[in-house]
Parts: sequence; C-alpha cells; structure tokens
Amino acid sequence: MTGTVEAVSQSSTHSMVKGNHSEIWLVEGLGVEGDAHAGATVQHRSRVARNPAQPNLRQVHLIHAELHAQGLVVSAGQMGENVTTRGIDLLAFPTHARLHLGVAVIVELTGLRNPCAQLDGIQPGLMAAVLDRDAAGHLIRKAGVMGVVIAGGPVRPGDTVTVELPPPPHLPLEPV
Repeated sequence: MTGTVEAVSQSSTHSMVKGNHSEIWLVEGLGVEGDAHAGATVQHRSRVARNPAQPNLRQVHLIHAELHAQGLVVSAGQMGENVTTRGIDLLAFPTHARLHLGVAVIVELTGLRNPCAQLDGIQPGLMAAVLDRDAAGHLIRKAGVMGVVIAGGPVRPGDTVTVELPPPPHLPLEPV
C-alpha cells in the first residue's frame, strides 16, 4: 500500500479553497502550520460554536487525486484539502490507520470528511458528486479523510505515502 503526495495546500483563512505550495509543515498535535484549521482543539467554525473545547480530529484533510479525475472540474486544494494523494485508496482504510508521508510525518486517520454545501459554490453539483449510496442505501462520503498529526515535519509533492494499519479489529471510518 504505497502512493505519492501529488499536492500540498494551506490557507490561513477559513476559506474553502487552499493555495498550493511547494511544501507544508505538519506540527505534532496541531496540524498544518499556518492553516486556519490547525490547533489542539476544534477550529472548524460551526464546531467551535457548538463546543470550542472539543479535540481537533480534523487537523489534516487528505483527498485522493483520483476523485478529481471523475468528471469533476476541480484541482488540488479547491475542496479544502491539505494533502492530495495519488495511487492509494484513502477511503478504504480503517480508523486509526497511520499514513507515513515522506521520511518523518505520520498522520493518524480519525474519520471521513463530511462534505458541506459550500462545495457547490466551487462547482454546481460538486456536493452531490462526492456523495453516493451503496446497495443497501447507506450514504457513502467520498470527499476525503481527516486525521491528526502524530509526528511532524515537511510534506512535499512527490513524497511517498505508506500505510500502517492498526491491529484488528478494524473500525470503519465514520464522519468527524
């Protein structure tokens, strides 16, 4: 299970789109240095309004580049992700799987990104495009995964992504 980092993105404002960079720094226990969503406690505005003391399980947002290739007119960073990967099925991993990015960084997956209607402001129909239903009618979220930084350092396009699965039993990713 190996992939690559295709793009890295960061924004100091609470805007949906994050600018692409040649490098971002992940800080243990906080997230992406300089990003509006970095912090030990939740930084997402709607979640802060409900309970500002809750832990930040959304320090890093990762999306697989293959999603962009499914007829969506979006590019890396436009959906608010910090790390865009290629060649690895992020949605298939269990909760607590660890992604090793480059030589030093470890991000532990906490759950699925729950897409919001702001996506339609980027491209009409984008919200619907990242949602699906399985054969039993259960909602499938395809807008990426969220994680926390276990070990910090730089992340750059071209870095290798390897996966370390947690011990069984594996728990499926749920929205966070």
